[in-house]
Amino acid sequence: MRSDKIKKGMERIPNRALLYGTGLHKSHMDRPFIGIASSFTDLVPGHTNMRTLERYIERGIENKGGTPFIFGVPGICDGIAMGHLGMRYSLPSRELIADIIESIINANSLDGLVILTNCDKITPGMIMGALRINVPTIVVTAGPMLSGRFGKKRLALVRDTFEAVGRLKAGTLSAQEASIVECQACPTCGSCQGLYTANTMACLSETMGLSLPYCATALAVSNKKLRIAYESGQTIMRLVEKNIAPRDIVTKKSLENAIRVDMALGGSSNTVLHLMAIAHEAKVHLNLKDFDRISKETPNISKLEPAGDYYMEDLDCAGGIPAVLKRLEASLNNVTGVSGIKTKEITKDAVIYDADIIRPLKNPYSKEGGIAVLYGNLAPEGCVVKQSAVEANMMKFEGLARNFNSEEEGMKAILQGKIKKGDVVIIRYEGPSGSPGMREMLSPTSALVGMGLHKYVALITDGRFSGGTRGPCIGHVSPEAALGGLIAYLKDGDKISIDIPGRQINVALTKQEIEKRKKEIKLSSPKVTGGYLSRYSKLVTSASTGAVFGQE
Repeated sequence: MRSDKIKKGMERIPNRALLYGTGLHKSHMDRPFIGIASSFTDLVPGHTNMRTLERYIERGIENKGGTPFIFGVPGICDGIAMGHLGMRYSLPSRELIADIIESIINANSLDGLVILTNCDKITPGMIMGALRINVPTIVVTAGPMLSGRFGKKRLALVRDTFEAVGRLKAGTLSAQEASIVECQACPTCGSCQGLYTANTMACLSETMGLSLPYCATALAVSNKKLRIAYESGQTIMRLVEKNIAPRDIVTKKSLENAIRVDMALGGSSNTVLHLMAIAHEAKVHLNLKDFDRISKETPNISKLEPAGDYYMEDLDCAGGIPAVLKRLEASLNNVTGVSGIKTKEITKDAVIYDADIIRPLKNPYSKEGGIAVLYGNLAPEGCVVKQSAVEANMMKFEGLARNFNSEEEGMKAILQGKIKKGDVVIIRYEGPSGSPGMREMLSPTSALVGMGLHKYVALITDGRFSGGTRGPCIGHVSPEAALGGLIAYLKDGDKISIDIPGRQINVALTKQEIEKRKKEIKLSSPKVTGGYLSRYSKLVTSASTGAVFGQE
């Protein structure tokens, strides 16, 4: 066993003494040591149920003859961090988490790993760390939140709280109604109710085969989630016994399956960053063209909130991810995950209970998948849009640039009523290096929706968007402003053209004018000059490559 390095032999008497100091029985020393990486925190509703799930995972491990050890991993809630300095830490925390997984597993020579995760950057960060050390691993996502209630109306975080800011400004929501909504929108523990980044990553983790079937959609408050946690604890022991490691599971074929399910569901645009980062650690080549190719081949067969009116609880009732796989069966690679069951065997036993939540391929919501990758002089290395959440009239759009050098500047202009129909809001210097941390722009996009401007105004940024964003919002513009991308040299009034079906994004400037501006306009100074974010800014690569760390 890998853990024999710390527990076997005469020279390990001091090591064993310390381990006995934790309360271990002598019999525990002869068993595989299994780490449970728990991101429990009282700060994040998606993680407050993890203390109970930890117990069920422990039971499963002990039941099959393992010795479980829980250790902590930090967790940031994007919703709480949104709209202020905190959001700069969200994406960078992904790299920290990967480093923590690597450090703890290697320092303690653990034989296997159970990842207990849920929210946005924590799931990919943990998976990245597991792939880096490549010890047997299984993922348990803690489950989605139940929808809230306001009378007969169901509530969700993004549409009913973030967009409430714009509705209050527009006068279509009263202060009393807003007060009720903010107390009722998140009624239970769990990841936010729609197909935002957390739930999208849970779905893709299951699709890749890193989680047991039905794990992604099993609700945080359900007994089904407890049984999956217990079974996951049992399953890690089989993976250790057979030495089945995550790089055996995360391959080009399983990543392509994940992208296909992402496109079929209309998942978060953040998954482009995360799947490329996961591929990087798995030593698999994956790029933006893979996403766009698969998107063009894959119809969008589900419309969960924010793109539609269904929730994760509805997807679970409709049959969960196995039912989605059943719809896509003909185009999926037949791979084996942690369950030991091949994809086509999972689809054979799956049942589709609702043909509107998971539509037939012949009757999709749209012929293409949820995400599109655009190129042009404004984004020669690419940019990303969640096209499944864009109104039909905005799939092609021309407008005049309104430029802001931070999210705060853009948000202030929106709330002051300075953005008009026909504008293209440009929020720059929010890329991985320039922000630093590539902040999400959910506050300004939700304000635009709440004010009814999403049918007449586009937003472009070198930052990124929450999975809850809807409307013509184009992110990940590469190269970013801080690295001299053309977005840095735009002026108010520049004519911007967006063609999502044609995969084009351009500004009407001649090469001569562009070169002139590059000589005249100086790039903004770094926003952060100390601490982790400063180090992150120097190490992080482009969004077009997953915003991973480059060589130090």
